[in-house]
Amino acid sequence: MELRIEGVGTRLGGRWVVDGVDATPPAGALTGLLGPNGAGKTTLLRLVAGLLTPESGAVLVASDEEAGGWTRMADLPPRARARRVALLEQESSATVPLLVREVVALGRVPYRTWWGADPDELAVDRALASAGASELADRAWTSLSGGERQRVHIARALAQQPELLLLDEPTNHLDVSAQLAVLSFVRDLRTTTVAALHDLNLAAGFCEHVLVLSEGRLAAAGAPADVLTPDLLRDVYHVDAEVLTHPRTGRPVIAFAGATTPQALRPS
Repeated sequence: MELRIEGVGTRLGGRWVVDGVDATPPAGALTGLLGPNGAGKTTLLRLVAGLLTPESGAVLVASDEEAGGWTRMADLPPRARARRVALLEQESSATVPLLVREVVALGRVPYRTWWGADPDELAVDRALASAGASELADRAWTSLSGGERQRVHIARALAQQPELLLLDEPTNHLDVSAQLAVLSFVRDLRTTTVAALHDLNLAAGFCEHVLVLSEGRLAAAGAPADVLTPDLLRDVYHVDAEVLTHPRTGRPVIAFAGATTPQALRPS
């Protein structure tokens, strides 16, 4: 899916939490949405997903081939939007008395007929297989580890057959091996994906494009090697760091030297 974010902004509690963001995540690639806590990452994801209506600007998606042109995400009917866009929000601690197969089947709700039938009965099985979760199908959701649950969340999203995948902290609470596996899998899907990430080295290692937010505004956008510079890390994250090159992948590796004191907190 081709996606354009044009001057998007919205306020929460009277404050602009996303303010005039312009971005064009590349189609078919994994884009990392970066920024400190409170930078507006989750709000921007919800704006892109159409769950929030921008007060300024618009989120545009390429129309289907017959229609041509661009369509505002907010103008898509909810059912049509649910078929094209999947949002995986941060996992809560809530438990549900469902089997894994039933959780994944929730992704098929936008396709069900009015009497509840799914025209593609094999979609759940394909989604489980794609996410490497087939062996979990008959397990209770409550019995899964954090890494297993994340695979099931991704399977549920894949069951929607989305053209745009939005992930809010998909590596949260996962061990290193699971983090690497999840991001490698998402990258290799070749689905247009925007993922909010806290770990800058994971973003540098797996993303083809990054967007960096600072206080609701877009501070930088581009390839990780071009964007994640010592100057940007100092200005946005208030850290001193060196950006090295991974000896095997050639990707940027950030070596943190220490925190700096934000300007607002420095003694006058």
